[in-house]
Amino acid sequence: MISFFILQGGGSPSLLSQFFPLILVIFIIYFFFIRPQAKKQKEQNTFIKGMQKGDEVVTSSGIIGKINKLEEDAVTLQVDTKTFIRVVPSSISKEMTDFLTKEEEKK
Repeated sequence: MISFFILQGGGSPSLLSQFFPLILVIFIIYFFFIRPQAKKQKEQNTFIKGMQKGDEVVTSSGIIGKINKLEEDAVTLQVDTKTFIRVVPSSISKEMTDFLTKEEEKK
């Protein structure tokens, strides 16, 4: 008879203790995945809006060039003497002016 009461256990766990692991997982996903990606996207948008003629940039496909002409829907890059290509602004991944200047100083 006593063992029956022992096996029956206490009452049901509280609602908060049931949902705590779920809430914890949501916070972890937000702070480790969603928030850093949103921050990176905001920095990329700020960079694209701040581009100027003459900046040396690299595209997402790895092409390095100097901005020759800025339009709203396209950017013209000079990749070599008399060689120009048009790309969409979102394909420009980062500015290379500082990197290329430091590399030239090393030589």
